[in-house]
Amino acid sequence: MGRELKDRLIEEARAAGFDAVGVCRPDAVPELPARLRAFLEAGYHGQMGWMAEREAWRADPATLWPEARSVVMLAMSYTPESDPLATLSQPEVGTISVYARGGDYHDVIKKRLKRVARWLIGAAGGEVKVFVDTAPVMEKPLAQAAGLGWQGKHTNLLSRELGNWIFLGAIFTTLELAPDAPGEAHCGSCRKCLDICPTDAFPAPFQLDARRCISYLTIEHAGPVDEALRPLLGNRIYGCDDCLAVCPWNKFAVEAREAKLAAREELGAPPLAELARLDDAGFRAMFSGSPIKRIGRDRFVRNVLYAIGNSGRAELRPVAAELTGDPDPAVADAARWAVRRLQGV
Repeated sequence: MGRELKDRLIEEARAAGFDAVGVCRPDAVPELPARLRAFLEAGYHGQMGWMAEREAWRADPATLWPEARSVVMLAMSYTPESDPLATLSQPEVGTISVYARGGDYHDVIKKRLKRVARWLIGAAGGEVKVFVDTAPVMEKPLAQAAGLGWQGKHTNLLSRELGNWIFLGAIFTTLELAPDAPGEAHCGSCRKCLDICPTDAFPAPFQLDARRCISYLTIEHAGPVDEALRPLLGNRIYGCDDCLAVCPWNKFAVEAREAKLAAREELGAPPLAELARLDDAGFRAMFSGSPIKRIGRDRFVRNVLYAIGNSGRAELRPVAAELTGDPDPAVADAARWAVRRLQGV
């Protein structure tokens, strides 16, 4: 397909709210299988068994949809308006990852992807499939292959134009689109993202051990968190932004344009005492339309209780004590741990 179609595709993607778009071949990252295999063999995926179960698809995009000839990668900025780490020094409130303070990005991005995909079919024919995070697609390596940026030492995608507050989406198509030059790394000797990690989750630059990552522990990990790691969570109750927030390339980050991703005021610094008292119905009501809803009340309140235990606030001890008999074993365990931590404070 010619340059004119590609230019029109870029225009349509920007009109749909995306900040960058690039194209690569499905086989543009031949080292993917080996990289994924090494990650899985090291056990870095923790409880995320679906990564191993769908290894073949994740390692080779051509296996996911053999008819695909091109992958269109799209990026949307969600740059925060204020310091995302400011609440870490306020132990009585919870810190929620920036991406989860607004509407569910899966819904927002998928809707925009479908709009671009429909346009592409109308303009050039062919078939398309759209993917947002929930499918076995290695978005970040493909985004680098499509020239949107590079995977930094924290393993996240970052860009000289957008920083690293980026959502990614993919459109696989049977059309032959001209590929872009891959992104080149510009991290240099910087290791700010590695050094700030509270749990030392990076065994080496460009490698992440999810089992120690706070995002994994608060979102993906089921059951009690290792007691040695609990104090390191601080008041992070859903995700962690430390490694993203310190990246120097964020000084060039563009302002987020999508209103549906804007942070809800009540999620900026929610009081731990109020969150701990959420029952299932209250949790569902508070987080309706939020990505937080998918982890459920029990796991969320477990996280809140770890934060209470780390708060050093004696007035929160009775709040934790109320939950020591909770029906969920992990919540009850977290409550007892928090009570012990606050004893004598």
